[in-house]
Formats: sequence, C-alpha cells, structure tokens
Amino acid sequence: QGQLVESGGGSVQAGGSLRLTCSISKDIANYDCMGWFRQAPEKEREGVATINSDGRTSYAGRMEGRFTISQDNARNTLYLQMNSLKPEDTAVYFCAAKTTYCSVIDYLYSFYFTNWGQGTQVTVSS
Repeated sequence: QGQLVESGGGSVQAGGSLRLTCSISKDIANYDCMGWFRQAPEKEREGVATINSDGRTSYAGRMEGRFTISQDNARNTLYLQMNSLKPEDTAVYFCAAKTTYCSVIDYLYSFYFTNWGQGTQVTVSS
C-alpha cells in the first residue's frame, strides 16, 4: 500500500487561507478516490471532500464554496485549498485513499478509505 504524507498545516487568523498537500508514495492512479477528512478535539472524524480519478468532486455542505480539492496526477499529489477559514475549521486534517469509486456522499464514510496519512494540524484563531 502507498504511504500518504500531509503537509501545509499551520496557524492562521479567521478569514485566512491555507493549502494542504498530500504526497502519495505510490502512483496516484492506483486509487479511484481520494479524500480529505478532519478531526477536531473531542469530536468525531468528519469528511471534508472527495475527488475521483475522473475529477468528480464532492464536498461536505459546510465546506463547499470555501474549500477546493484537487489532484496532480503527474506529481502524485492531492491538495486542499482552504479559504475564508473560520475558528471552527480548527482540526487535524487527514488525507485518505481507496481503490473504489466514490459516490457523492462517500465523504460521510471514512471507514471506506483504506489508506491514511498521519494528519496535519490546522489552527484558526478569531
């Protein structure tokens, strides 16, 4: 299985932006769907967005319009551009991958994803 490594987290003020990067050690083409998830302190992990190998994306309602998921197949890299950040976006962000195609609601089901990174911390201050 491939290794996933996130980077790009940090501390920003509300309204700011960050771009998270997930580097994949295997050919990204091995995965039909990749996603971003997050977990805030004392909360359950929640889905942020997914992207299929054909480029089809899906977002959790609260992130749509502010976050953009994308991938660069040539660089085996997954991205999450986060704009207009809010304090409630503070969490550890994880990238994940699976070898089956994502439906539009698969961001709700983290247990479908078989490969996970170690996470990167995002802190948004008010």
